[in-house]
Amino acid sequence: MTSPQPSGSTAAMEPEALAALQRALAAEHAADWAYGLATAFVKDAQQNALRDGATQHRARRDTTERLLRDVGATPVPAEPAYAPPQPVTDQPTAITLLVTAETDTAAAWRAVLERTTDANLRRTSLDALTAAAVRATRWRKAGGATPLTVPFPGQP
Repeated sequence: MTSPQPSGSTAAMEPEALAALQRALAAEHAADWAYGLATAFVKDAQQNALRDGATQHRARRDTTERLLRDVGATPVPAEPAYAPPQPVTDQPTAITLLVTAETDTAAAWRAVLERTTDANLRRTSLDALTAAAVRATRWRKAGGATPLTVPFPGQP
């Protein structure tokens, strides 16, 4: 994962980019929570993918928090819990939750990409958007959904 190199102050980051980065961090917090919940319902065959996704989200969350602190901002904290779009009661609903988490994360990182001119932050955002889109595709495939991907990941 590429870490953006901050310019040194909150003023150096565009206000719109800073707000979008906070929303991306919030999406990473929610994705980490979703992966934790899904662990109870996803079968052994998918546990490696589940661990990998959770690890990637935690690493991106930590990197994003450092970036925000480096530019003088206070990172948004994780919520104590999140409301899934539907009750998670079995593997299919857990996989649906994971697809939603990845889709939401992709949208949040796309928003950062669209709101910054900083090359390092754009690269980081694109990497995050791409990784979320790939994980969403893998979870769609695991859940038997079609189509497996969307034309423009992260687009509303």
